[in-house]
Amino acid sequence: MSTVALALLAYVLGSIPFAVIVSRAFTLPDPRSYGSGNPGATNVLRTGKKAAAALTLLGDAFKGWLAVFLAQRMAESGSAAFAVAVAAVAATLGHMYPVFLRFRGGKGVSTASGVLLALDPWLAAGAVATWLIIAFFFRFSSLAALVAAAFAAFFAFFLHGMDRFPLAGAVGVAAIALMIAWRHQANIRNLIAGTEGRIGGGSGSAQH
Repeated sequence: MSTVALALLAYVLGSIPFAVIVSRAFTLPDPRSYGSGNPGATNVLRTGKKAAAALTLLGDAFKGWLAVFLAQRMAESGSAAFAVAVAAVAATLGHMYPVFLRFRGGKGVSTASGVLLALDPWLAAGAVATWLIIAFFFRFSSLAALVAAAFAAFFAFFLHGMDRFPLAGAVGVAAIALMIAWRHQANIRNLIAGTEGRIGGGSGSAQH
């Protein structure tokens, strides 16, 4: 399958709004109607339904993993590494700007974690561990996401230097990290101003 076709497939998969689908299944309000208005797992958690939030998280991660998994197996041999990297970025972009929600989506953290898992399990494990450490000590979901994204980009290039990770993949991970930072602009401003909500604090806008 061509790179363009794989990118379109990845984008459509990334656009699947699991936060909305799961909320409807649990007869919960549309996640775009409360909290941050962000269709992501963290906002769904505001309803108090941990199972719904967990399913949203798993769904968003799975679609990122599936997009890359399919690209790895369906890409043309001559451009496989590039096609996989493009699919990784397209899936994350689909979650952030989903065609099914008029291009108003989430911040891409959960989907990016699934993408990383498909690209390299060790890379995903490192990013998740970074998120957990930052979240545990600082209690800011947004800060944890930003640091984890930066860490993933750095580690991807490190793996490339060790001849264990394609350069195209490393560039793709760096692009995703920049996209996540872009989507967290409001959170960055809140962090600087000291108004960002902490995990478990019941306020703030660090929704993914």
